[in-house]
Amino acid sequence: MEVLFWAANIDAFPICLKTQNPDEIIEIVKNIEPVFGAINLEDIKAPECFYIEEKLKKELSIPVMHDDQHGTAIVILAALINSLKVAGKKFSDISIVVSGAGAAGMAFVNLLLSKEFKDKFGSFHDLILIDSKGILYKGREDMNEYKEKVLPFINKKNVKGDLINAFENADVFVGVSRGNVVNGEMIRKMNKKSIVFAMSNPIPEIMPEIALDAGAFIVGTGRSDFPNQINNVLAFPGVFRGVLDSKAKEITTKMKINAAVALAGYVKDLNTQNILPSPLDKNVVKVITNAVKLS
Repeated sequence: MEVLFWAANIDAFPICLKTQNPDEIIEIVKNIEPVFGAINLEDIKAPECFYIEEKLKKELSIPVMHDDQHGTAIVILAALINSLKVAGKKFSDISIVVSGAGAAGMAFVNLLLSKEFKDKFGSFHDLILIDSKGILYKGREDMNEYKEKVLPFINKKNVKGDLINAFENADVFVGVSRGNVVNGEMIRKMNKKSIVFAMSNPIPEIMPEIALDAGAFIVGTGRSDFPNQINNVLAFPGVFRGVLDSKAKEITTKMKINAAVALAGYVKDLNTQNILPSPLDKNVVKVITNAVKLS
């Protein structure tokens, strides 16, 4: 991780904590705040990661971000912006399926539900969110407060059931869950020119060749050995460089939206196998940094 920050000319070092207690983590981070210009939270599972980040954002005077949440959400949004351009679709027309209601999945959903997203893009047609127990729907009782909070704004038809029930007439699939949970039958239920982001590592939710054979128009994964790698390394070094340069006290939703738009706009030769720049492109940090600084 510190090597990745080095690409943004940021001095960084990891601090490993011998605790998984959320309140202990919060207190430790609060007490080491004077050493740092910003804090990057790493490898904290949901829903604890939401609670920890929310508390720290309120109590620290420096920026704090859980990059597994927001770095990933920024890059997914950038990939989706460009995929929709290639497919000739608009946000207002699309239905989205998100498999995985953990850190990355919830951060992406919340980004799409934000006022800043609506101001920039309008709104999407519908979204279905799936966790390990199935589709989130109104009336389901086994949900945490973070899932309950988004429920009034998603799944307009109150679809119930498992993952396969969510794919009917969907335009976009975003997988941040586990490998091999999607098959060709599900992809064939989607609308024409479907977009599939199967980001589980090392095994995607569906292998690209299977998705493409079933009719997917654009396929992205989290892996570097397939086209369209969707990886949070494209976002978070530049985000932190931007807030440090601008002396911002927090990382705002507007910064995330602007970072996604800038990342998408950096890709010039858009096509089905080129929706994002390479994570090895050194200019990406500058693109994200400038977008954050101007937010």
